[in-house]
Amino acid sequence: MLGWGLPEVVDDAVVLVSELVTNAVVHAGTAAEVGCVREESTVRIEVTDHHPERGLPAFANVPTASDRYADPDGEGGRGLLMCSALSSCWGVEYTAGRKTVWFRLALPEHVHGTRYAVPSLPGGELPDTDGPVRVAVVQLDDEGTVRGWNPDAEALFRQAPDQALGRPWADLAVWPASPGLGLAETLRLARWEGTFGVRAGDGRIVEVYGVQVRLRDAQGVPSTLCLLVRDGDRAVLRSPGTTAEVPAAIEPLDLLVGPLSAGDLGDLDGLLQRIVDRARDLLDADAAYLLLTTDDETEFEVRAATGLPGSGRRYARLPIDGGAGRYDSARLPAVHEDLSVRPSAAPLLNGSGLRSLITVPLKVEGRLTGSLGVAAGAPARYDNEDALRLQFAADRIALALESARLTELEQLRRGSLSFLVEASDLLAGTLEHEQTLALMAQMAVPKLAAWCAVYTTGEQNGGADLAFLLHEDEDRIDPLRDVLDKTPAPEAVPAAGARFWKAPAETARSLGLSDGPALAGLLGETVVLPLAARNRVIGLLVLGVGSGVRFRQEILELAEDLSRRAALALDNSRLYSERNATSQAFQRALLPPELPKIPGVEVEVFYQAAGEGNEVGGDFYDIFPIREGTYGFAIGDVCGTGPEAASVTGLARNSLRLLAREGLDAPQVLARLNSAILGEGTRSRFLTLLYGELTPRPDGSTALSLVCAGHPLPLRLRTDGQVDQAASPQPLLGVMDELDLTAEELVLAPGEVLLCVTDGVTERREGRRMLGDDGLAEVLTGCTGLTAGAVAARVQRAVERFAPEPPSDDMAILTLRVPEQRHA
Repeated sequence: MLGWGLPEVVDDAVVLVSELVTNAVVHAGTAAEVGCVREESTVRIEVTDHHPERGLPAFANVPTASDRYADPDGEGGRGLLMCSALSSCWGVEYTAGRKTVWFRLALPEHVHGTRYAVPSLPGGELPDTDGPVRVAVVQLDDEGTVRGWNPDAEALFRQAPDQALGRPWADLAVWPASPGLGLAETLRLARWEGTFGVRAGDGRIVEVYGVQVRLRDAQGVPSTLCLLVRDGDRAVLRSPGTTAEVPAAIEPLDLLVGPLSAGDLGDLDGLLQRIVDRARDLLDADAAYLLLTTDDETEFEVRAATGLPGSGRRYARLPIDGGAGRYDSARLPAVHEDLSVRPSAAPLLNGSGLRSLITVPLKVEGRLTGSLGVAAGAPARYDNEDALRLQFAADRIALALESARLTELEQLRRGSLSFLVEASDLLAGTLEHEQTLALMAQMAVPKLAAWCAVYTTGEQNGGADLAFLLHEDEDRIDPLRDVLDKTPAPEAVPAAGARFWKAPAETARSLGLSDGPALAGLLGETVVLPLAARNRVIGLLVLGVGSGVRFRQEILELAEDLSRRAALALDNSRLYSERNATSQAFQRALLPPELPKIPGVEVEVFYQAAGEGNEVGGDFYDIFPIREGTYGFAIGDVCGTGPEAASVTGLARNSLRLLAREGLDAPQVLARLNSAILGEGTRSRFLTLLYGELTPRPDGSTALSLVCAGHPLPLRLRTDGQVDQAASPQPLLGVMDELDLTAEELVLAPGEVLLCVTDGVTERREGRRMLGDDGLAEVLTGCTGLTAGAVAARVQRAVERFAPEPPSDDMAILTLRVPEQRHA
């Protein structure tokens, strides 16, 4: 009935036949025969079984027709009840050994509907023959070896099965030598038909017309079935629309795309566009499109179109077998006479004004791989012959298209793997939060989308805030940011996968901005992917494309993979930033406050801790007031670097301040500090320390009291450029319980400099060469007349330039200078 173009009565007929056949099988216990006869204004359908003695159920004293044929509380007789409800008339006929239940369905007046294109009967094309028409059936395995040989093949080619079975088909088939598909390539087509020769057992070559169909058995093993007749009997097998003018020697792809090269098959998009353009011209149509199935074969995806409005955008998807907007007649060639009567038959063309449509499936080895559609604006433009003609051409290109599609998928998968590997390396290469946000967007644009926005979720309010935005056109970043700032952020839900977000486009429309030049074509499809790490959503990745563009499923899947990797990198950078901020806060607490201003003395300090992110290490310094007119200063080095050394640094600096302000002199302060360090037990570390007290004097000089406990000796720069050691070495702290320490007195005259450093300066190395005390003294010699700040800067530069690689040890430089007196 679909072939008659009567889809309106098919559903009723299927329901009634299903009920009646079930009754026949269950109650009569026999097989059932179904017949369908088209009459002038009705369709008569009959269901026959072979047990007439089992009659209809009868009920006494029932007032209505429905009760007469069905028990409301029983299971039997519902088929007859449905017949009375749905059909125009029905009845039961008995003959010897048979019982037939029939019904008639009234046909509507002629309605332009959908009919499946089926081959028309050959009628007068059948040839005259003196004997029976023999149809040879030859089964070939995937290697092209004969595995089946029926009696008609034996009679037609005069070869017994034992002579043919196991032989290569290439030994028996005489294939045309002219350019075109070879035998091996033809056997791998989903369907082929044409003329060639077969060697008979007596050596003759029999000209045959053959139809080859590619099959796959229940175990998935492919094979080829060949149906062969004498060339003069070709009308028995020939499909309508195929003519003798299309010989086997012609390249089948020429029908739709013309001659192809290997490069053409590598360009799937270009090949598909050539096909739809040629298909439109082939049937003098107004539009054409080509769909390919998705990997899971549940949806069609628009891959090429010509003459269609925006609804035919590339990568739009349509369900194949179910759901809203499903693609009708996907598996058989179909003629849609008037889409205005049945718009649901082709949702892709809704609103296009096109009314006539032919759709033909693309199949490879029985598997649906795509669909080709050709449409026109006038109704009833095409018939079955047009559909079969298009199907014939589609069969010839299906295998080539599938091969090109698989090649594209393989390239996409390889490209996706390379992209994800590169993304993982880049994301793993930084722990900076802001840089991670920027990398996420830069990897997505333009590889995955035209623009990308990254939202981060707040710990307190739970909302999402726009943290980074990137568009492939820099001039559009600000207009896009303006729209997103006025759009409520998407909800941060943990649901996996991409979800579509229409809010930005709706905001632009509500503000009247969508038609403006800044946003023209900017806001098309937008998707949101959660950034979930460690069982919580920490942000959102938003991807958008321009208007008229759809996201491909492969792109969305790649975006999901990227979002998972990016989420972990973003969370790691967040944790690192939080830890780093906490560490730096504690480290800053270990540094001395702002240096005091000492009347009559210039003070300058340079400090650098080793290790990335460290502000405090094992080296330390301090300058603090002890009492009126007297100040303490210290520079020390704890064994080791990093947080462990910094903890001893804090102990030493705080202890020095406390002990010095208790009125203890320098040796007593260091003795008490030594006891405190030893009291730390296993956590204690030895410490070198230069501690002193300075007191500016009225004559412009400065008096110093120094103790150098195991530390590099301080150097004094005199005004004449001479450099000498300003103290003598004494035992370091944190090793012995009892220390014999002595304070050394020193007076700095105006213009003189006292330079105190840690061993990070003197032990600066390049290979076996070391800066050392002599090298430092040589640098200081050239600092005559410089301020304290200039002296510290010159020493620091000398240390930096001593070797090409950066310093690996903590470094502290403390410079004291008594300025020269100015005379009026």
